[in-house]
Amino acid sequence: MSRDEIFIHPSAVVHPGAQLGEGVWIGPHCQVGERVTLGARTRLDSGVFLTGLTEVGPDCRFSPFSVIGTEPQDVSYKGEETRVVIGARNVFREYLTIHRGTPKGGGVTRIGDGNYFMAYCHVAHDCRVGNETVFTNAATLAGHVTVEDFVVISAFSSVHQFCRVGRYAFMGGYSVATQDVVPFCRVVGARPLRFYGMNVVGLRRRGFSRERLQVIKDMYRLLFSADLNTSQALERIEAEIPSCPDRDELTAFVRGSKRGIARKAGSTWDQDSD
Repeated sequence: MSRDEIFIHPSAVVHPGAQLGEGVWIGPHCQVGERVTLGARTRLDSGVFLTGLTEVGPDCRFSPFSVIGTEPQDVSYKGEETRVVIGARNVFREYLTIHRGTPKGGGVTRIGDGNYFMAYCHVAHDCRVGNETVFTNAATLAGHVTVEDFVVISAFSSVHQFCRVGRYAFMGGYSVATQDVVPFCRVVGARPLRFYGMNVVGLRRRGFSRERLQVIKDMYRLLFSADLNTSQALERIEAEIPSCPDRDELTAFVRGSKRGIARKAGSTWDQDSD
């Protein structure tokens, strides 16, 4: 069998209307619906269920019993045509679920490129997931959540509907985010979610220099520990820290928050953020 040849196991049920790219591999007992598109070299191991208007990019892998493209869990949904759009090089492990969007949320649940979803994760309707994120076992997104690039959401953690998780953030295990999580940070805990400074290990792995880390630390001191309200902190940040991509990203994220930001400090966040 050549790399470009499509393989469909005899026990799989693939609708004739499904669009399969070159090299797609569909294992035993999978089901692929009429309006599903699978990009080149995407692999369905076994027992995978894809339905609805679902578009999957190239080089993705779906482990057994993952379910993609089913109806949103939203009582207002009345069968409208909505979608799931998935990019390239994503890994979806066992028993994962991804629901398609709703009309009131834009109609699309969208996942970018290079993400890794471990077993039992759930991505609800109308979510937006960026690139190169990691969702550890049973990490859960409610509807309309945005998770930006390079985020790690640890095991059994969840994000409340309409919340955002900024780039490079790290959520520790068993955490619950009911407000936005700012870029570059570490948070852990549930009600309240506690802020523990920079995601130093993750940022260094991504090539952040000492100078960039210091800028973020300076911004965090003003935002989280200078006895300022959010508006005052943003004014001080913009007055005292020269414009740079990290500063502009953080201030724009905070200004764009509709649910407020998680800012309850852990007892050691400042000492641990070097």
